[in-house]
Amino acid sequence: MHILFITSTRLGDAILSTGLLDTLLHRYPQADFTIACGPVAAGLFAHMPRRVRTIEMVKRPRDMHWVDLWRQCRGTRWDLCVDLRGSIVSYFLRVGRRHIMRGGRREGRRITHIGNLLDLDPAPMPVTWTSAGERARAAAMLPDDGSRWIALGPTANWDGKIWPADRFVTVFNTLRAADPAMRPVILYGPGEAERARARTVLAQLPDALDTGGALSVTQVAALLARCTLFIGNDSGLMHLAAATGIPTVGLFGRSKASEYAPAGPWARVVMAPGPVGNAPMEGLDVANVVTTARCLLADRERAKR
Repeated sequence: MHILFITSTRLGDAILSTGLLDTLLHRYPQADFTIACGPVAAGLFAHMPRRVRTIEMVKRPRDMHWVDLWRQCRGTRWDLCVDLRGSIVSYFLRVGRRHIMRGGRREGRRITHIGNLLDLDPAPMPVTWTSAGERARAAAMLPDDGSRWIALGPTANWDGKIWPADRFVTVFNTLRAADPAMRPVILYGPGEAERARARTVLAQLPDALDTGGALSVTQVAALLARCTLFIGNDSGLMHLAAATGIPTVGLFGRSKASEYAPAGPWARVVMAPGPVGNAPMEGLDVANVVTTARCLLADRERAKR
């Protein structure tokens, strides 16, 4: 059985789709999978079971990237195509069954819309797939030495979604004052722009582990899985943290938590006051973030007992 799964160009949306993929993996244990996604998201599927190919869709003028996808897929008879991009490409392929999500943004949680495509209620939670080597490397970077590793994600894909850097520092120092075993891990994406956004936090937390922005998506997932807590802006990193199952606090102001709240068993949001989806991040209060983080950690500890 051959399944074609067309998912997002953006990392966060692609992460939200992994729960649906995991459902299909269990539903069709003899199937192989071809993933079509954007280059930024491609690494997310590197260790997915039964993935035979990832087709990276690079946007081209006049939607020619869809023609490219058709050319690469036309030689296969697909038993099932799941298309989260709302395209018509599968109608020009040999496909047994199609599940096509309507394009465009809609009210309500993105993960719910994804689950509705296969009539799944509740929607399946995102997952991550990492290799044994990545998990071993993560254990070396974040050893079991008594530290409680706190991951901070102070960057995002545009500046309007970013909480002021000094407030990340204040939150961490406040949490560590009550728990000296806490140590910071600073996560950010590749490139100088991302590093520049993280630089203030790194400068003010000199004992932090600087992950350098050069790790693959799945290497970061392996690191996150060893952390006690993630606090970060609405970003792909936030969704990745929630997908690993660790306590995750997502910070929202200029984006809608009602659509893109982190999805995971221990995920919470803190929203800046103001118009929904257009509230300045500067209005988000440090005390609210600290309280949310402490309550989340306490809930998680109680659940372990």
